[in-house]
Amino acid sequence: MTEIQQETISSSPVGTQRRVLVVEDEPTIAESIAARLGAEGFKVAVAHDGPGAVDGFHTWQPDLVVLDIMLPGFDGLEVCRRIQAQRPVPVLMLTARDDETDLLVGLGVGADDYMTKPFSMRELAARVNVLLRRVERAQQAARTPALGSLRFGELEIDHVQRRVRIGSGDVHLTPTEFDLLACLAAQPRAVLTREQLLAEVWDWTDASGTRTVDSHVKALRRKIGASWIRTVHGVGYALEAPLS
Repeated sequence: MTEIQQETISSSPVGTQRRVLVVEDEPTIAESIAARLGAEGFKVAVAHDGPGAVDGFHTWQPDLVVLDIMLPGFDGLEVCRRIQAQRPVPVLMLTARDDETDLLVGLGVGADDYMTKPFSMRELAARVNVLLRRVERAQQAARTPALGSLRFGELEIDHVQRRVRIGSGDVHLTPTEFDLLACLAAQPRAVLTREQLLAEVWDWTDASGTRTVDSHVKALRRKIGASWIRTVHGVGYALEAPLS
């Protein structure tokens, strides 16, 4: 197991700091990420290989994982599979390759978002904050039974349990995929622009992230079926709910 190194943290009140595990085999990048997140008030630990990441996740119990795909030992995709099997946790995946297949595979094994190297530390910190806010919103929604569930033909979206079913079978979605589907379902058959989806699901106002929307839609279609989400080219997406 690679030793997990806890970084020096800024002076946020004890108990309010969220824990972030950074898994990156390039020491310079790992140190830069840890320093930036530490300056944002997070408690940060670092692992440098696949086995160390899984061990560190088990012993340190982070609230979020920043995870590089290319790692010694075994890769970030396998790390993501193993940690999500232990406990659902938001994962921000890092990749040096701008390959859509890799990104879709990453989303398929439980990653919530991704960034392609090189990236700005400011944007990384912003995305970490967005992912954690989404977890808080999900927890609040789970405590609000009035939200209930929505049904569109065979598709059922249960907001309280954050579960999706098609027919009698459960569909296992990541937190981001669930939020994306719920956002589309709130206005069935209405076309939502990529910018609207970024603002509602990701809390972003920067339209540069529209490719993130496209990748998550593709991952969602793989799980619920392509026919449920209609693409309006040059505009955005709509949930194809039955007219009845």
